[in-house]
Amino acid sequence: MNTTKKDKIVRFFKLLLPILITQVTLFSMSFFDTIMSGNSSPGDLAGVAIGVSIWAPISTGLTGILVAITTMVANLNGAKEDEKIAPLIMQAIYLAGIIAIMIIIIGIFSIHPILNHMNLDPKVHRVALHWLFALSFGILPLFLYTVIRQFIDGLGKTRTTMFITIISVPINVILNYFLIFGKAGLPKLGGVGSGVASAITYWIIFGIGVYIIKTKKPFRTFNIFKNVARVDFTAWKHILKLGVPIGLSIFFEVSVFSVVTLLLSEFDTETIAAHTVAMNFASMLYMVPLSISMALTIVVGFEVGAKDFQNAKEYSKIGLMLAVSIASVFGVIIYFFRYDVAGWYTNDSSVQLLAGGFLIFAIMFQLFDAFAAPIQGALRGYKDVNVTLVMMILAYWIIALPVGYALSNTSLGAKGYWVGLIVGLSVSAITLTFRLVQLQNKKLKLSV
Repeated sequence: MNTTKKDKIVRFFKLLLPILITQVTLFSMSFFDTIMSGNSSPGDLAGVAIGVSIWAPISTGLTGILVAITTMVANLNGAKEDEKIAPLIMQAIYLAGIIAIMIIIIGIFSIHPILNHMNLDPKVHRVALHWLFALSFGILPLFLYTVIRQFIDGLGKTRTTMFITIISVPINVILNYFLIFGKAGLPKLGGVGSGVASAITYWIIFGIGVYIIKTKKPFRTFNIFKNVARVDFTAWKHILKLGVPIGLSIFFEVSVFSVVTLLLSEFDTETIAAHTVAMNFASMLYMVPLSISMALTIVVGFEVGAKDFQNAKEYSKIGLMLAVSIASVFGVIIYFFRYDVAGWYTNDSSVQLLAGGFLIFAIMFQLFDAFAAPIQGALRGYKDVNVTLVMMILAYWIIALPVGYALSNTSLGAKGYWVGLIVGLSVSAITLTFRLVQLQNKKLKLSV
């Protein structure tokens, strides 16, 4: 293993770049869904926004449970215990299937009551409901593919998931075009068409993933699907013990953003659409610190498995410095081009003006996310997840949401929620930093 700082930076970039391309490409599905729906009508844009706000915390929270697979595979790979990886992946696939089926069943009984309790324009209500229904057909393959991806990434073969994603996105965009605008003889579904396109794309991603791990090196040597293993609840327990705190941390973080969007339903359609534009663009830029976080989970997890805690600490510093530097550049870009960005999403001048104002707050988002996201990734590499969960609840639900709600009733209006979120992000960044430093010092002392 190379140990110089330059070698570490080179290795980290080789691991990071495919992850970043994968995340940006995956997010581009949502990005194009939003842009193309917005060009259909503000009502379609708002309806898709409401649907995404309901689905996103559920999806990211529950698939977040499966993120534990990355850490577990990286630890086993670092400890030279590869024979334990295949049984782990099979149990994770079983678990993912059960989780997906449970989501679908719960959704059947809960979506109508949730939407009926919101003060939505009839068209926005219809688009949100039908978008969620269409997307539900892609939930199972999405969760199964998540396991496959965690297995591949845990081995450090991040270029493979990049390849899978790059293939699938053009298909998603083409289907969006056909189904949203009614091209090639297909019905014009508006924003709902983006939900149909995403569901189809998830099946394609899953199919490609299965093909690759069955036929390509080094994945086929693990013989993941060679034997039909029995359900092992002990293995499920180990996955859930690490994964549930990760999933809940992601859920509490993502859901507060979704709750804000749902609370904004009391404002007019233009405000909801403008908030969606700003949040969608900020979320796209978030793919950078998120990708750095994922790369840190893999590389720190490997070093922790190998008991090299000094290397783990150095990789954490490299990732954090990179994230902060890039976030600073993004902040400048957002400030000077905020109205141009809004114009990508909609031709409505009132929505563009409102979105430009919201994007100013996205500058602070980038800076605090640049600290919080990479540190979370490093902590997952150490399998330190329970304290992070407590910090997420404190930062977002005890601080951010109440502050945002209070400020929304002042002259700030909808912008008050953004101020509250920024306050929560700052608390998250500060507390996570202290936790990582404390853990690293403890590990280094014990290894001496």
